[in-house]
Amino acid sequence: MGDLPPKDSSESENGMFDSKMLLVILAIALVIVGTKRLRTIGTDLGSAVKGFKQAMNEGESEEQSKQLKHDADFDRNPAAPGTARDADVKVPPKSSV
Repeated sequence: MGDLPPKDSSESENGMFDSKMLLVILAIALVIVGTKRLRTIGTDLGSAVKGFKQAMNEGESEEQSKQLKHDADFDRNPAAPGTARDADVKVPPKSSV
């Protein structure tokens, strides 16, 4: 049977980076960029994520309200099978000849 190579102790079970590597990368970024700039980047990133989540929630609520309105309209004025409703009828524009 094929022998598996021993597991490397520097490789994390969770992925490519372990916590020590992430701390080193954060320290290097802190030295290069600086604390004030790093704080602004974090704040901007956080507000961008918050705005994205808000937009996603608003889009879902708008979609749900449109669906509810469509369902309510259908309940009030159901079309008979094989007939078109007024909204579905397309009238060609009048041409002035």
